[in-house]
Amino acid sequence: MVSLKGTNQEFGRPYNRRIVLEAIRRHGPVERADIARRVGLTVQTVSNIIRELEELDLVTFSRAQPKGRGSPATSLTLNPSGAFAVGLSVTPRGIEAALVDLAGTLIAEEQLLLAQPGPEWAFTEVARLMKSFREKIPGRRLLGVGLAMPGPFDIDSMSFVGPTTLESWRGIPVEQKLAEATALPAFIESDHAAAALGECLYGAGREVRDFYYLYFGVGLGGSMVQDGLPVRGARRNAGEIGHVPMVVNGRPCSCGNRGCLERYLSLEAYARREPIIGRAAWIEEAAPLLRNAVVTIENLFDPDTIVIGGIAEDEMLQELIAAAEPLPTSVADRKGRTEPRLMRSKSGLDAVLRGAASLAFAGALSPRFGTLFAQPEGPDKDHIFARRHVA
Repeated sequence: MVSLKGTNQEFGRPYNRRIVLEAIRRHGPVERADIARRVGLTVQTVSNIIRELEELDLVTFSRAQPKGRGSPATSLTLNPSGAFAVGLSVTPRGIEAALVDLAGTLIAEEQLLLAQPGPEWAFTEVARLMKSFREKIPGRRLLGVGLAMPGPFDIDSMSFVGPTTLESWRGIPVEQKLAEATALPAFIESDHAAAALGECLYGAGREVRDFYYLYFGVGLGGSMVQDGLPVRGARRNAGEIGHVPMVVNGRPCSCGNRGCLERYLSLEAYARREPIIGRAAWIEEAAPLLRNAVVTIENLFDPDTIVIGGIAEDEMLQELIAAAEPLPTSVADRKGRTEPRLMRSKSGLDAVLRGAASLAFAGALSPRFGTLFAQPEGPDKDHIFARRHVA
């Protein structure tokens, strides 16, 4: 489990607020003394922070049934309606959007289909969606907006060329445009890392802490989740498994190489091949590539399990998993394992939207997640608490 510890330094007060919120999110219902023990702060400091969180309506209280003399201890949980965020996913197929509460529940969703959406259209539609979402939660707090989009970032030959990328988005200051369109702090991440975060918080991550999330989208990506956190790489471009050449002298890829995995295993590959050979034949064609990808991932990262998810329908993913069996030998082929080597996402199609919204939640609530993702600049960065002070 991830260990979060507070600090007694003066500059650490915002950090302490965040780790207390994160402890309540993870462990609630939880008592003050247990929070203090988990984060390494005094009970008095935790009590001061909780008082502020209560004023902000971010936590709720409950009391256990009395079992003897004295009042039972008070337990705390996050208040799901205490704050909201918007998760967006922009792909070569269009825009998906969701209004998400603090507990990860999707309050409202919209899908706008358009092949290769341009940035001007996209941000105009996002502004309209934000107005619609705000009307659903009048007077409630919106923490921010998170956007998941295809990677890699800032690699011209890979980021803006080909059917699995957003071809017209070259040179667009996406974070700035998103903040302007929504009037909210904006957070940007690759689609596979955002989906991995969603799976970590609301899916398989509740049971396993070290897993690999294989994102099956228009293209193919992946992210290793280690100790509950997605691994991002030096330039936030880790996980482009779709551009690993798997077939010698294989099909040309838009990145300039041949035989890249996503040319055979992705929704783009399915849309291109299924009309010619049929669904069953495509599953049979793709399964050996999935099998090889699984073994490669296991030998490189040694995860507890590989979770396959994304925006593909569950039935297709289940058919691929079944067709990939039996899996070849790898370091994962060990005695006594309790998890399957390859499993379907437990967060389903919502993982990427929940993960995108969680970028905004994480930036405000979770100190370790917040350090991984793009942060809004300026004095309102700690915007929930910007006008408040805790001793």
